[in-house]
Amino acid sequence: MNIEEGKKEENFDVGAKHVLVKKRGRKPKNTNAEFQINPDQTKFFVDLSKDKESLRKVFDLLIATNKKDYGKEITFKDLALFGIEKVTLKDIEKIQEISLSKKELLERAWSDFNKKNKQSLSFDDFLLKKVGIN
Repeated sequence: MNIEEGKKEENFDVGAKHVLVKKRGRKPKNTNAEFQINPDQTKFFVDLSKDKESLRKVFDLLIATNKKDYGKEITFKDLALFGIEKVTLKDIEKIQEISLSKKELLERAWSDFNKKNKQSLSFDDFLLKKVGIN
């Protein structure tokens, strides 16, 4: 076994379950799509064509990090990997919080209210109660 074969046999198990491929067709209502990880994926692309502010930040970082006399050129990959190493559990919680839509925030508050008060208010009744309309 040479070094190349050893690298190919390495398995990146990140705790995701393999999900059977589902048939195509209409999606049932009120179902959330399961997040699936493809452990064979080796390329990731970041499209910043519509996010000019983020693109400007990336260029500014690349310019600043490459203002040096020695060493190899620093690429976006180097910046991304450095940043990924710095992500903590609190950062992950913040990112998850940012990903919620307004409707999902309301639904979470509704389910928390029902659990806390051991009730089964409908979503409409919950909204009326929170707004204070009789």
